[in-house]
Amino acid sequence: MTPGDNGASTPEDDDPFGYLYADGQARGAQPPSGGYGYPNSVSRVRAVGERQYGQPQAAYGQQQPTAPQQGAYGQPNTHYQAPETLPGGAPTSRQSMPPAGGGRRGPNTKGLLIGAIAVVAAVVIGIGVAMINGNTDDDKSGNQADASPTQSQTGEPSPSNSASAPAGELPKSDASALQLAGGAAKATDIPGAQAAGGTYVGGLSTVGASVTWTVDIPEEGAYTLLARYNNAGEDQSMTLTVNGQKYGSGFNFANFTHQTDPKLAWTESFAYPNLNKGSNTLSLSCAPGDKCNVLLDQLRLKKGKVGRN
Repeated sequence: MTPGDNGASTPEDDDPFGYLYADGQARGAQPPSGGYGYPNSVSRVRAVGERQYGQPQAAYGQQQPTAPQQGAYGQPNTHYQAPETLPGGAPTSRQSMPPAGGGRRGPNTKGLLIGAIAVVAAVVIGIGVAMINGNTDDDKSGNQADASPTQSQTGEPSPSNSASAPAGELPKSDASALQLAGGAAKATDIPGAQAAGGTYVGGLSTVGASVTWTVDIPEEGAYTLLARYNNAGEDQSMTLTVNGQKYGSGFNFANFTHQTDPKLAWTESFAYPNLNKGSNTLSLSCAPGDKCNVLLDQLRLKKGKVGRN
């Protein structure tokens, strides 16, 4: 097959891309002016900023409407319409913005605070009532005495080296509750003793027998030591020792009742020792040469030299 003339038609008419070939260019083929590579293309060259996206596009073959031009800065826009020219006219008053939150009121913090305080108060009151009830139960249980005796409970007072008295009073003690030594012993055969259980101290006639009393004194000075005893015979005398020092010629246990019946021979005698403030030790003992055939009931102290009663 050889090339030939096909008539009036030219390659550029048949082939839109003829201008790209040497023979097409030799025959005068030119790129189309209507579009970018295609004849009669709808593409149009526009100035920068002229095309606006989002605007309705013109139909195929129709001219694209152009956006109204904005006026220069400070110049009125020819397309601007005043609000007064719009239907209904310009608004006559400013509308206030709705309050934040759509008009809803915030949480009632005052009510929540009052509720919290009420809860705390109820808890505190409940704890107080529980503590009061607990203390009441403890008091009731503590005030109930046990009717059954324990091992430490006995019917007789236990010996003690010291004695104390209520506030404002000087000490007083049963002789049977003091420290006994050298054959001194408790007894209850003869009635009339004022000590607890009618218990007194006998066996003092043996040399070396003694009764020792340790007592606290509020202030230093002269005191009266009184001893209640029983002597139904001749006058007796024992050695008195105060804080390790012998007192005078001894303690007088005379038969002041002049009774021979022991049940009627309970009486009292005294001496005037000087005592120190604080702890003092008083001892009645049967030393060689003493006459100690007495029954000792109680010992007590008075302030100053006052004698019996």
